[in-house]
Amino acid sequence: MIKPILAQVFINPAISLNLSLVHWDLLIRQARRANILAKLAFFLEKNSFLKSVPDQPKKHLLSAQVHANRFALSLEWEIECISQALIDQPIKLILLKGAAYHAAENITADGRVFSDVDVLVPEEYLVAVERALGKAGWMNLSFDPYEQQYYRKWMHEIPPLTNLKRQTSLDVHHNILPKTCEFYPDSSLLRDNAVQLNKKNIWVLSREDRVIHSATHLFHEGEFGNGFRDLSDLDSLLKEFSEYQDFWKHLVQRSVALQQQISLYYALRYCSLIFETQIPGDAQREVEQGVPNPLKQTIMDFLFLRALMPDHSSCNGRWTGMARWLLYIRSHWLRMPLHLLVPHLLRKSWMRLSGKEVH
Repeated sequence: MIKPILAQVFINPAISLNLSLVHWDLLIRQARRANILAKLAFFLEKNSFLKSVPDQPKKHLLSAQVHANRFALSLEWEIECISQALIDQPIKLILLKGAAYHAAENITADGRVFSDVDVLVPEEYLVAVERALGKAGWMNLSFDPYEQQYYRKWMHEIPPLTNLKRQTSLDVHHNILPKTCEFYPDSSLLRDNAVQLNKKNIWVLSREDRVIHSATHLFHEGEFGNGFRDLSDLDSLLKEFSEYQDFWKHLVQRSVALQQQISLYYALRYCSLIFETQIPGDAQREVEQGVPNPLKQTIMDFLFLRALMPDHSSCNGRWTGMARWLLYIRSHWLRMPLHLLVPHLLRKSWMRLSGKEVH
């Protein structure tokens, strides 16, 4: 497999010292399309290579850093507003994904910019939580009856909320996978294992669960515009958390408890293949117990090794489009039984053809 220059730099940042301006142009374009230009800037700075970048590409990297720093300040305020809105609710306010990485000060949060904040709350408190958020200005702006049913009956979250004043987005989850998914985990296991931060009632998933949720999200979703970024998140989390004693042992155990062994297997496999993440032999052997059969693994490699590349012309090959389309269909197959899947996909196709927004 020929790795894109973006992956090569994250594997060995020292190669940035010998890049021509043509290669820097390609690297910047790939990073921008993968939505990790700021992350690349912080990564090079941490490894003491940013100061050696030529002036032309450095301007793009520094600009991305400025934008990411401003985003981080806005995110802090958004988290504070959400916390205040739910201050009277007897629940743990658990942040997910990008907001969690930021609040927990994980390395992968450096330069990570995203479109919405995700939180996890108990399903039995969804009505009270949505009402409290509504009073604080977060509203569900969809009036489509089918979409309301789709989210509230089958999904693991309510319809997205938008703050009317700031136009920020908030996703309120009660689980990490839809109810219709075969391997629907027990959400109480996630909440019971959550870690409280030194910020009032702000919690994040445990280290192991943060990795598993990231893996579950990536390998159950059908949109791969940020696939390379999400895999780089996993790479960063694994490298950071591997310093903790028994992390790998606990990670495998949690994947079994949450029924997410296959997602973890794919996460470790493609982190290793694309980012050369070092996986201990014991952990590798444990996760390989749930490995797909050789034929299925060959097919999944064909699909994921294409779909997980940066969405840039230099990384897209002859079969990339087909690979992403097939994984899009797979994501719905994993999330919904056939009797729900067929009418849902037909409806999405009709909505797309008619130019209306679909989810």
